[in-house]
Amino acid sequence: MDEIGQRSEGGWARALAGLIALVGWAGIAIHFNALASGPASWPLALWTMLGYFTITTNLLVAAVFTGVALGAPSFKSPWLLGGTLLSILLVGIVYALLLRGLRELTAGSALASFLLHQITPLLTTIFWLTFVRKGALKWRDPLLWALYPLGYFLYALARGSIEGHYPYPFIDVTEVGLPRTLTDASLIATGFVIAGEALVWLDRRLATRKTV
Repeated sequence: MDEIGQRSEGGWARALAGLIALVGWAGIAIHFNALASGPASWPLALWTMLGYFTITTNLLVAAVFTGVALGAPSFKSPWLLGGTLLSILLVGIVYALLLRGLRELTAGSALASFLLHQITPLLTTIFWLTFVRKGALKWRDPLLWALYPLGYFLYALARGSIEGHYPYPFIDVTEVGLPRTLTDASLIATGFVIAGEALVWLDRRLATRKTV
């Protein structure tokens, strides 16, 4: 049995993976078009997008599930899929709790936001629950998965200090100050690791259930 399990031998897992990849790529493309259709040139639009955790994480989701849909074995790792799920759940949760309604969105941006903040987290969760082989995750995995948001945070701070613009209000050093920024980031990081440990616990609880 491969990394995803017996269900992936049929077409359902790859079909859902393909849908997740399609939604991710479509959301990114729609958002890019909305930016590039305005005053920004396409290189500036691309550079702007790459400043957001939402975009980098949806790129991760789209790339991973493209690989799964194509049957590439290296993309079927429960460790990779678990970390991808946790990262995209962070996108959805932070958006719902801290960012929803802060900006007035155009029709294209609103559709992209819906796809990238709500649909990809939902579909990724369904895929993980339904198809990913359980029992392979370890308690230390969330600490390794946390290296990705930590790397993004350092990148966002460095980029913001150069450009004078920060992608999210809770890490805007110029507005809330460095101590508050570090406090907010620490709280989010702690929540990320705790959620990751909960995911490992759930993975182990579900490991006794046989996939069919």
